[in-house]
Amino acid sequence: MLKYILEVRDLKKYFPIEKGLLKRTIGYVLAVDGVDFFINKKETLGLVGESGCGKSTIGKCILRLHTPNQGNIIFNGEDIALMKGKKLREYRRKTQAIFQDPYSSLDPRMSIQDIIGEPLEIQGVKNSSERKEIIENILKKVGLRPECMIRYAHEFSGGQRQRIEIARALVLKPDLIVCDEPVSALDVSIQAQVINLLDDLKEEYSLSYLFIAHDLGVVEHISDRIAVMYLGKIVELAKDTELIGNSLHPYTQALVSSIPTPDIKKKTKRIILSGEVPSAINPPSGCAFHPRCFKAVEICTREKPQLREVSPEHYVSCLVVE
Repeated sequence: MLKYILEVRDLKKYFPIEKGLLKRTIGYVLAVDGVDFFINKKETLGLVGESGCGKSTIGKCILRLHTPNQGNIIFNGEDIALMKGKKLREYRRKTQAIFQDPYSSLDPRMSIQDIIGEPLEIQGVKNSSERKEIIENILKKVGLRPECMIRYAHEFSGGQRQRIEIARALVLKPDLIVCDEPVSALDVSIQAQVINLLDDLKEEYSLSYLFIAHDLGVVEHISDRIAVMYLGKIVELAKDTELIGNSLHPYTQALVSSIPTPDIKKKTKRIILSGEVPSAINPPSGCAFHPRCFKAVEICTREKPQLREVSPEHYVSCLVVE
C-alpha cells in the first residue's frame, strides 16, 4: 500500500530571461531550485513563504501547467511526466486547483451551472440531467443554494465566488487539491469560513491538500505539516505544532514572531529582517538567506546547506542548527 499520495523529488524550474529581437537567453530565474517533499493521503501540507519564493510555481508543476527542468513528481506511485492519453486524463481528474482570485478565475460569460458543469462534461458526463443533479448536490456541500446555478459570477460576493471555485474543484471527486492562496483575497472573517469549509470537506471526501499561502498564521490553522520556502528552496519542514512552537531556521523564527496573538499578556519579541529578498536570477553564494540572517557566520557565505532531519519528522536547512 502506497504511503504518499504525492512525492516531489529534487524539483527544479528555471525560467529563461530573453533579450533582443532574436530572443537570446541571457540568464535564468531560479524559481524552484531543488525541492523535496511528500504529502500523505488525507493530509494537508502548508507551503508558506514570501511572494516570489516559488510556491505557486511548485503548484503549477504539480498540475502540469509548467514542465520542470529537473526532478520527479510522483502521484500514487507514478511519475506524472510519463503520463499520456487516458492516464493523463485520469490524473487531471484526480488533481484539481483552487486559485487565488475568485474575481478573475470565474468566466463572467458563463452561468454557475456551466462553470461547475464544464469539468463534468470534459470528463465524459454527457447527460445534462445527471450533471444538474451533481451540481445541485455540490453547491449544497459548499453552503450555496441550488438556485444559484442560473446566476453569473458577478452577482456573488468574494466569499461566495470562492465557494463556487471550491465546488468546481470538488465536482470530479479529486484525491488532491492544490489550493493556491485561496483566502488571501478575502476579508479576515470570510477567510475563517472558507478555511473551516475546506477542513470539513477534507474529512468528508478524504482529500489531500497542498495549501499555498504567504501568511503563516492562516496556514497553521489548516495544515498537518508546514514547509517554509525561501528563494526557491524549502528551509524548514515539520508538523504544524512543532514548527510554530519550536522553529529552528532563522527565517521561520522571523515568520513565527510576526503571527498576531489574541493574548495581550503574552509578549513576543518581533524579529525584523534587514535588507531585501535577493534576486532569483543571481542568488547569493552559500546559504541564500545569509545576507538577511541574524545568526549568520562566515561558513554561511560559502557553503550551501542541505535539508536534513534534525529530529523525528523535523527537517531544516541551516548550517548553524545542530
